[in-house]
Amino acid sequence: MNLQVREVINIITKPVGIIPDTVDMLLFGSDNQSVDNIGVAFMPTYENIRKCVEMDINLLVCHEGVFYSHSTDVPLNGSSIIVEKQRLIEKSGISIFRLHDYIHNYKPDLIMKGLIRSLCWEDNILEHKATSSVLQLPKITLNEIITYIKNKLNLPYLHFIGDLTMEISKVGLLVGFRGGGANAIPLFEEDGADLVIYGEGPEWETPEYVRDAMALGKQKAVIILGHRESEEPGMKLFAKELQTIFPDTPVNFLVSNAHIHLY
Repeated sequence: MNLQVREVINIITKPVGIIPDTVDMLLFGSDNQSVDNIGVAFMPTYENIRKCVEMDINLLVCHEGVFYSHSTDVPLNGSSIIVEKQRLIEKSGISIFRLHDYIHNYKPDLIMKGLIRSLCWEDNILEHKATSSVLQLPKITLNEIITYIKNKLNLPYLHFIGDLTMEISKVGLLVGFRGGGANAIPLFEEDGADLVIYGEGPEWETPEYVRDAMALGKQKAVIILGHRESEEPGMKLFAKELQTIFPDTPVNFLVSNAHIHLY
């Protein structure tokens, strides 16, 4: 009997159970559609959907939404961009399942696990919290850790706040849009982090806390990776784990290339 979309969905959501009011759902296609080629992507970009067509992928599992909103509502109703993208999806017959809340609720959060693995920090974990992880590193300067992260994640640049010569030992780590003050500041205040690394967050919250800390002579720092940069490693790890679950079905990881540039 052929593998079906509903079987894949049931298996990848089973570790968590039922999440009420989730954005995770089958966005396109049918749950009884046969699956013989799976794609995994952080973003369901137009380019990635076109790759699915070229590679005969009939199920795409993505982390973020299709139409530029965290919710399931479609913004910019009538936009020609949305119309063209939807036309491509419907013409291809591909099924698209969004895996956002469930994968963040794996124990540990698989998106976090993927980032930590990409940074080779698995042996440095002190604690996994609900929305963050705390790590203890051998002493390293802020300048050295920035260079290290850029090399490990293949990033051309990073945003940071702090004294490049300061020594880092304890690090708080947050993925995605979790860099706001409510999540990041307790890592400094309660966990004693020297450095907090996160994907993105409001610029008037955590960065301003660090600015004032520095003005008061406190050695604190922040590194801002970017949303995709912090979460795509987790979806890459998910693709590898999915391949072990379905060894007879090809699982292809589709990279969402960087598109925000510095001039």
